[in-house]
Amino acid sequence: MELALSEYTGNTAYDELLDRDLQPRSSARPLFDYLNSLDEKELAARRHAVDDTIMAMGITFTIYSESGNIDRAWPFDPIPRVMARKEWERIQAGLKQRLTALNLFINDLYNDQRIIKDGVFPAEVLAGSGNFRPQCVGITPRFGVWAHICGTDLVRDRDGTVYVLEDNLRVPSGVSYMLENRQIMKRIFPEVFRTTNILPIDDYPTQLYQTLAALSPRPGDQPVIAVLTPGIFNSAYFEHSYLAQQMGAYLVEGSDLLVGSDDVVYMKSIDGLQRVDVIYRRIDDGFLDPEAFNPESVLGVRGLMRAWRSGKVGIANAPGAGVADDKVVYAFVPQIIRYYLDQDAILANVPSYLCMYEDQRDYVLNNLDKLVVKPANESGGYGMIIGPRATPEERAQFAELIRANPRNYMAQPTLDLSTAPTLVDGKLAPRHLDLRPFVLQSDKLFATTGGLTRVAMRKGSLVVNSSQGGGSKDTWIVEEEAQSC
Repeated sequence: MELALSEYTGNTAYDELLDRDLQPRSSARPLFDYLNSLDEKELAARRHAVDDTIMAMGITFTIYSESGNIDRAWPFDPIPRVMARKEWERIQAGLKQRLTALNLFINDLYNDQRIIKDGVFPAEVLAGSGNFRPQCVGITPRFGVWAHICGTDLVRDRDGTVYVLEDNLRVPSGVSYMLENRQIMKRIFPEVFRTTNILPIDDYPTQLYQTLAALSPRPGDQPVIAVLTPGIFNSAYFEHSYLAQQMGAYLVEGSDLLVGSDDVVYMKSIDGLQRVDVIYRRIDDGFLDPEAFNPESVLGVRGLMRAWRSGKVGIANAPGAGVADDKVVYAFVPQIIRYYLDQDAILANVPSYLCMYEDQRDYVLNNLDKLVVKPANESGGYGMIIGPRATPEERAQFAELIRANPRNYMAQPTLDLSTAPTLVDGKLAPRHLDLRPFVLQSDKLFATTGGLTRVAMRKGSLVVNSSQGGGSKDTWIVEEEAQSC
């Protein structure tokens, strides 16, 4: 449906598509027919209802700028992305395979390093890792799992191939917006939910709670779970408070916690100190514990690493999990899957060039006008360059950055990302998008039915991040044996 609806620029386009034998795929036909039944006035009314609902629900995100932090209403497009269950099941299996292998990989790196000794993963890549934490060496968390919550970014190329664009294993965000997007759609388009078999996503908070509860050092007891936030000025604070509320967990800042002489984590309350069993941390490693990491951090909890090392508290995601959240490590994930699971990767990586290798670096430098170049550990679309859309001066500056620190850069071909119909200025127009499903792992694996579809709201843009002008859509996995839109 993506290709068919890329021509959709107004409500009369449906008939034009039929005249040209461009049919919507069957998984999306109910939605297509419904949208075609709305005139421009009705469509505009739904758009206004979306905006009013977002404001009433208080769904915001924060943009950091030179003029200060700006809270904005969540940018949401009411035209959902539709995918058939049959296709989704294969993607879901690939997501679970990938996280299983990555957790085995992380645990190996902090212990025996067999994958390096066997020559499958280069020692120099680990040596240049900005997210390898020596403080974690020798630790094996419960179940051997380090990354309990993963947000994997997927894209589809023009030929239909679904690629993994990157793995987000440190502090992945966005799942609250996935859940709220669905609530908005149920309010705005209840008719479609009555006539289309859209698979639910409402169980994510329960699955997250169970994932975290399994990490408790006191099995059998009702665990006390806390969501550790940097505070109200963090761009994802809405999500922190939302998930805490949905799980029945405590929302805390570092100053609300302390580690006792018994290495137990306690939460301050009006009734005194209360033991905390599991911390879902939403702050980066470097700020987590001033005793172990940055001594000037006021966001974390002094002694938290001691408590975790001694098994007195569970932490998700575990400190040090970001060693696998590296765009250079990403290039080795197919080999990692084969090494630990003896399986071929179900989901493909985007072909990648590592600038740390001279021949690949030369290729990148000679083809900057054709490639996307990314730093190893940045996120949110920052620090990268899209070669075909950059100026000669920008490409020259980036070439110098690569030469100065080749380990920090990798490159990929510029994919022709798929598009989906998006409501822009009252009409439907094609916009590029990606998809971030969420995968959970502790004693079991769980993957969301769909995920957060992020869409580049500007014409021709490939950058979908909300901090850089992107928006989002609801993602519908429908009970239909068809391909996706």
